[in-house]
Amino acid sequence: MSTITTRNPATGEDLKTYQLHTDAEARQVVETADAAFYDWRRLLIEDRAAAVRRLGQVLRDNERELCELMTAEMGKPIAQGAPEVQLCAAICDWTADHGPDLLRDEEVPMEGGRAVISHQPIGVVYGIQPWNFPMYQVIRFSVSQLVAGNTVLLKHAESVFGMALRLEELYQEAGIPADAFKVLLIDHDQSDDIIAMPQVRGVTLTGSDGAGRHVASKASEHLKKSVVELGSNDSYLVLSDADVELAVQTSVQGRIANNGQTCVAAKRFVVANEVYDQFRDAYVEAMGAVEMGDPMQEGCALGPMSRVQLRDELHDQVIASVEKGAKVSVGGEKPDRAGAWYPATVLENVVPGQPAYDDELFGPVAALIRADDDDDAKRIANDSRYGLGGGIFSRDVEAATQWALTEFDTGMVNVNGFSLAQPHLPFGGVKDSGFGREHGEPGMKEFVNIKSVMIADA
Repeated sequence: MSTITTRNPATGEDLKTYQLHTDAEARQVVETADAAFYDWRRLLIEDRAAAVRRLGQVLRDNERELCELMTAEMGKPIAQGAPEVQLCAAICDWTADHGPDLLRDEEVPMEGGRAVISHQPIGVVYGIQPWNFPMYQVIRFSVSQLVAGNTVLLKHAESVFGMALRLEELYQEAGIPADAFKVLLIDHDQSDDIIAMPQVRGVTLTGSDGAGRHVASKASEHLKKSVVELGSNDSYLVLSDADVELAVQTSVQGRIANNGQTCVAAKRFVVANEVYDQFRDAYVEAMGAVEMGDPMQEGCALGPMSRVQLRDELHDQVIASVEKGAKVSVGGEKPDRAGAWYPATVLENVVPGQPAYDDELFGPVAALIRADDDDDAKRIANDSRYGLGGGIFSRDVEAATQWALTEFDTGMVNVNGFSLAQPHLPFGGVKDSGFGREHGEPGMKEFVNIKSVMIADA
């Protein structure tokens, strides 16, 4: 039987070894989740919502333990763990508050009678989730589906198996039936087999665009609905009238939060020529002042990356960008120490054809791109195969907002700020950043059968 050993990315030390499910065990988990669906769906939606509300409180009650587990397994600075727990609890609250109304039957007129539009659960929803927000990614997709009446399977990233199993315990503590939320400890080949099982009715993944293509194609092969939330190289525009000090402060945080490992992080900084030198000088100085530290200490701003392999892949992208003309203004060297460490790094002279321009740098590396003027900056923002998020810094808030609404080809845009997610706002992207939405009303309705019942007049 295969095993997986999790590892502390700050020290390189082993944490715990887990046994993967056999193929037969994995199939049995799916079958029990399918059987549980028929009881769970028949509960009043208000009762399902109450269980999710209790889950939010259970998460709050266990905040410190969950923060420490996140830091140990994936290196998140401990001070950033509490906001993740609180966001998860807020998602539970919002979903419990609004889910019953959003999914309520609606009676509408119909010629010759009347009709009812109903939102019915479909069955087992299978979620394949990454390590970078090991709680949030799970809560984000699962609680809306539980309130809707679906049951949920979780395949978490191998490096955060401990979090997956602890969440399974906490869901049960909140009163969610044991078989309504189940964790699968499986590998990628086994995952494909799970997608193919007829009991699985929907598939959702957060991950790379390569993983998204694979999972979405497997789901479509079996005519199953999928939602894929993928990576990006989000552009943050610093226009000629921007508050440069605000832009610098926000752009540092937007690049190093979660050790730079966020799909919707600020990654490419497109700066109008008029303010480029001013922004560059201040930004390089600020990024150079960011120190790597022990992620278990409250004052840590930048911890290790999640795995040495991922750190090395990021460094290879930096080297490849430099070989094609980019310049390292600060950072850019692997520290000679155990663990998956990488410093806050700034690349200049970033142009098309370099990984820093074309691809996603999933770590604390910022790409500075000089634009001729504001119009050129706006052009560059959309010069990407990705379309998850982005941002604009400008003192003309109305003009920036209008451009964000009508021209920025992404699923989310920040104006004069940096925000990751809100429980009530749809989260997701376009182009190679995927399709479908999580959060808010759209997320509630991704995996329900919107059924029309037509009743003729007697």
